[in-house]
Amino acid sequence: MLHSHPTNASLLELHLMGIPGLQHLHYWIAIPFCIMYLITLAGNSTLLCVIKAEPSLHLPMFLFLSMLAVIDLVMSTSITPKMLGIFWFHFTAISLDACLTQMYFVHAFSVMESGVLVAMTFDRYMAICNPLRYLSILTSPVVAAIGLATLLRAVVFMSPLTVQIRHLPLCSPAVVDHSYCEHMAVLKLSCGDAAFSNTYSLSISTYVGSFDSLLIALSYALILRAVLSLSSPQARKKAFSTCGSHVCVMALFYIPGLLSMYMERYHQELPPHVQVLLADIYLLIPPAFNPLIYGIKTKQIRDGARRMISRRRPVAGGIGPGLKGTGLGLMKTKSISQNGQNLCWTLE
Repeated sequence: MLHSHPTNASLLELHLMGIPGLQHLHYWIAIPFCIMYLITLAGNSTLLCVIKAEPSLHLPMFLFLSMLAVIDLVMSTSITPKMLGIFWFHFTAISLDACLTQMYFVHAFSVMESGVLVAMTFDRYMAICNPLRYLSILTSPVVAAIGLATLLRAVVFMSPLTVQIRHLPLCSPAVVDHSYCEHMAVLKLSCGDAAFSNTYSLSISTYVGSFDSLLIALSYALILRAVLSLSSPQARKKAFSTCGSHVCVMALFYIPGLLSMYMERYHQELPPHVQVLLADIYLLIPPAFNPLIYGIKTKQIRDGARRMISRRRPVAGGIGPGLKGTGLGLMKTKSISQNGQNLCWTLE
């Protein structure tokens, strides 16, 4: 007797619903989503071009920023074009293989982004609290090793999820109640025992979110202690302003993602569109805001962009001399000796 449920071998196409309950608003919701995607493309691409073109920006801080820009571009591009196709043109169909590929990219690059945010926080801690050893510790091989470690962690953590769901039997109708192939939304189509995949997904998400955010909080606590010891009120105000904007961006990355996951798992009575919108915000807003917060608000990036534009645009009478870097490239530093300890503030 034949198996009564279709399996992955026969269920070759899925359909993404979009935002359940808000299909009548899809056309209008797609407009801010499209704007955020365009900002993501323009901002992160510009950031990469400026950092590549300026040798003075080939420092650990900006190498980590380049990694973050690449991750944001890949993560946004893996979901947003398909999402806009659903909202504007009702292109809901997606092959099973494409869905699993999208799922892998979304979740793996989310783990990578979390790891890079931790590395960037450690970079700022070293630059502020231990400036004399900054470049001797964070050498190019060390930065490359950190980047490779974040990649390997994402591959090791996320590969079992994709392999597991690829071998689960899926039931018809093949409709995913989401705007992209989110793991738990696809897992609802399973006819088999999905306990392992469900538990593993929850455990990994909790571990990554909790452990990484704990490391970030610890680093910022140490940075805060160093900032409070600065004698200049203006320096403290600038430090709090910069760190505050960075913490807000990180909160936008961690909080919606964890809320979406736990509501999907434990609070099925909540409106489905709330869960989906939180998951969309988690993937769309940070990539659009990261180049603005980490790039435009950073003086070295602004100066590098101006010099890059000046070199491509001939000016009558020549171009004036550019800024020259100090001990940390173009990083404007302020060292203060207090209780025998040097402090260095590098955030502009």
